[in-house]
Amino acid sequence: MTMLFLLLALIATASWITSTVTLRMKALERRTERLERRLGLVLDHFGIEEPEPAGLDEVRALVRDGRPVEAIRVYRRTTGADLREAKAAVDALSA
Repeated sequence: MTMLFLLLALIATASWITSTVTLRMKALERRTERLERRLGLVLDHFGIEEPEPAGLDEVRALVRDGRPVEAIRVYRRTTGADLREAKAAVDALSA
């Protein structure tokens, strides 16, 4: 009986920790999105264009050669972008 109680307590504790961490991560994501929007507004206000990441020449060459998967891989390695961002960037370079 005590083993079952301990197991249930452990599961409840793990669930509580998981939900707390998830809520904090979502709050941080929202805050990051707000800060990025504000930074974009500041850059627009002062007429500053975001510099192009270094190493895009190799990505452009791969796109020209018809190798989009490798271009995405190189873009991710060069910029640290996630898969969705890298795919969108390579698609934009293709157009």
